[in-house]
Amino acid sequence: MTDDYPKVDRVMGGPAGWISIAFPAVLFLYFLGLLPQIVNGPQVHGIDWVPSLGVRFSVLLDGLSMTFALLITGIGTAVTLYSARYLGQHPQYPRFVCYLLMFMVGMLGLVLADNLIALFVFWEVTTIASYLLIGFNADSAKSRRSALQALLLTGTGGLVMLGGMIILGNVAGTFELSRILQMGDMIRAHPWYMGILLLFLAGAFTKSAQVPFHFWLPNAMAAPTPVSAYLHSATMVKGGVFLMARMNPALGGTDAWFWILTIFGGITAVFASVMALRQTDIKQTLAYTTLMALGSLTMFIGAGTHYAIVGAMTFLVVHSLYKAALFLMIGIVDHATGTRDATVLRGLWKAMPLTGAAAGLAALSMAGIPPMVGFIGKEFMYKASLGLGGFGAIWVTVMIFAASALMFVTGGIVALKPFRGELADTPTPAHEGPWPMLAGPLVLGALSLFFGLVPGVLGHYLVGPATHAVEGEVHEVHLYLWGGVNMALILSLLTFLAGWLLYRSHESIRARLAAFEARNPIDFDAGWDRVLDGFKAFAAWLTGLIQTGSLQRYMAVTFSSFVVLVGGTYLIKGAFGDGLGLATASVHPVQWTVLALIAAGSILVVWTHSRMTAVAAMGVVGIGVSVIFIMFSAPDVAITQLLVEVLVVVLVSLAMLRLPYLPRRSRASFRAGHAIIAAGVGVVTTFLTLSVLSTPFDRRLTTFFETASYPEAHGRNIVNVILVDFRALDTFGEITVVAMAALGALALLRGTARKKES
Repeated sequence: MTDDYPKVDRVMGGPAGWISIAFPAVLFLYFLGLLPQIVNGPQVHGIDWVPSLGVRFSVLLDGLSMTFALLITGIGTAVTLYSARYLGQHPQYPRFVCYLLMFMVGMLGLVLADNLIALFVFWEVTTIASYLLIGFNADSAKSRRSALQALLLTGTGGLVMLGGMIILGNVAGTFELSRILQMGDMIRAHPWYMGILLLFLAGAFTKSAQVPFHFWLPNAMAAPTPVSAYLHSATMVKGGVFLMARMNPALGGTDAWFWILTIFGGITAVFASVMALRQTDIKQTLAYTTLMALGSLTMFIGAGTHYAIVGAMTFLVVHSLYKAALFLMIGIVDHATGTRDATVLRGLWKAMPLTGAAAGLAALSMAGIPPMVGFIGKEFMYKASLGLGGFGAIWVTVMIFAASALMFVTGGIVALKPFRGELADTPTPAHEGPWPMLAGPLVLGALSLFFGLVPGVLGHYLVGPATHAVEGEVHEVHLYLWGGVNMALILSLLTFLAGWLLYRSHESIRARLAAFEARNPIDFDAGWDRVLDGFKAFAAWLTGLIQTGSLQRYMAVTFSSFVVLVGGTYLIKGAFGDGLGLATASVHPVQWTVLALIAAGSILVVWTHSRMTAVAAMGVVGIGVSVIFIMFSAPDVAITQLLVEVLVVVLVSLAMLRLPYLPRRSRASFRAGHAIIAAGVGVVTTFLTLSVLSTPFDRRLTTFFETASYPEAHGRNIVNVILVDFRALDTFGEITVVAMAALGALALLRGTARKKES
């Protein structure tokens, strides 16, 4: 984040800054006070939201939601405190605060929601808020592109996920998660299970940037540093991980769940770790390590064993603490030196000892070195991978070993190399950051050490209850720093050795990766641009095909689509026979005469070459319809229909006097297509009407209006009362539309008259 913007003299961002700090701080204390209650069991609270659709606005307070809520509000407090100093003098800082708090509320609603529809609503709130935050520097083309990319990709995944939610709600008979999570056996045995699973994972994978949807997350680094810290540590990108963890009792435990999550999660973890070595911008390096963490979490949630879930929940907290601290640290370094280039930064410890201390604590946890809590998380993940058995054990162990070794290297690049050695020249002379920016990284780094030394606190209040919620049943959770000499410890030591060897040669590895990337034809980010270009080209082609300026073609396409879609549905469902009984019922000879008159008028419309004759024939059709209304005791509707038909015929006939005759056509060029479309529309509409008439008539509304028209509206004409009283606003809107159309027509006519006079 550069400082090349006009400064506004504010202390800690002014009122907006203090409000932004107080809001998450108060919520954090509130949730912290609820934590002892949640340890004893989950709680559900809610009210009806849309009762007719079975939608409630309800919250589920359990170990998983409380863990996320504490991370969102706790890290949110550190980020807002940091932002008040980092961006407090920006002219658009109040707008930034609105976006950030909107983001925070969206994430809280997402993790606390007990209703699938409410969860989706908050899911999309985070999508929109992230778009606004990533594109905060709207003058930058890169920021605008990155924001749009994140919006389109995660928004599309969310809409796909909505389909899965609706299907799951119908299968379970409820949208309440607290009830759905108890129906796992029934849902997994349902024929629609695989479809539900894939739709849910589409939303989770795009939100949490799993390969091949990973490329939007590094590009989101165009956002200001506080946004990056918040988005990567505790909020949006963890939304997909939360969804997979939340749905594990209902959708997990199958081979499909295991292999999809472990394969995609493992590939994402290793691929991202390799790409992290390729970067020279330490902020981009951290962005790819977030992908590694998300892939690892996905992999272990997919594994689904007790130790896998314990490892995932522990690593969830571990990653949130060190990642927020490191991002905030990078913001301080960038602010104090004017660069984030890993090849330039050296010796910052001498000028920035407190920043270096925060970076060191966070990096030690990231590398999984004892006594940091990151070591405990890595131990449990190794223990889980070794206990899987079969090829799954080999795959998960190899993937987590490779990713952990590369994370060790990345920790050294981000937090060791910039601070050791002689102080290098930087665009801005290095200096220590102010206390509001240092407080967050130091506290988060200290918590990584505290939870490592006292893991029982973390296990009892956060990891244990969260594990119970994800597994759907209660098992004892015991976190420890020292578990004796075992295979997990040996793998940890081998990880340190491999990481150290790779760190010593990371610059040559980076050069080789850069050379490979230059030759590699696969570029997901460029592929995204090509996909968008393809959509634009398709839209242009389709527009040119359909939007021809011909009203005749527009009507033909519209009515043909009606015939194909509605008529095709009737054929597939075999519903044409439903209305045949009514269609063959006795019809009075007079009614047949009127129908013949209407049919003759319709045939004449498509037969004639004269516009005047066609208009007159349409008038005959309208008059026939009016007669039908009279036959069925609807004289007011018949009069309205008759007046409209006469008026239309007269006005259109006057307009036709100034238009040329239709071109003469031979009998071979008879407008057969138009006749076929008209006949198709007539047949489909007829059977649609008959189908409606053949269904039992629900008189609830009829009875209500019959009963209420006179006592409540003092009118005996029910139709008039509905239009004037019960639908007064609707009628007023219609009158407004007609009045605006009349004014527009008057303006056009007066303009035409002036043009003729001139």
